[in-house]
Amino acid sequence: QVHLVESGGGSVQAGGSLRLSCASSTLTFSNYQMGWFRQAPGKEREGIATIDSDGTIRYAESVKGRFTIFKDNAKNIMYLQMRSLKPEDTAMYYCAAGPVGVKMVAASFGYWGQGTQVTVPS
Repeated sequence: QVHLVESGGGSVQAGGSLRLSCASSTLTFSNYQMGWFRQAPGKEREGIATIDSDGTIRYAESVKGRFTIFKDNAKNIMYLQMRSLKPEDTAMYYCAAGPVGVKMVAASFGYWGQGTQVTVPS
């Protein structure tokens, strides 16, 4: 059974920063496209950043320039550094793994963590 475990969420003032982490003892990140998704209440789950096995990185326009995705293959940990946080960034954030080269849509990713909540009060 695949386990992805997120950590690092919390409540932060607008303009602040958070770093999310995703770790797994059962899935080797270097063999997958890894991604961060988020879902706000009443909204669909959206992809915000992915990093492929060859290091190709993609960002959603809404986070480009503010969020950075990176991973440590040796430690099998993926991160999402979030800066200049806005109230509209408030959501549950999920770590996911999918086949190499797939689009940044939730339906393409087969493995998911339980999520970590990020709240940016307005």
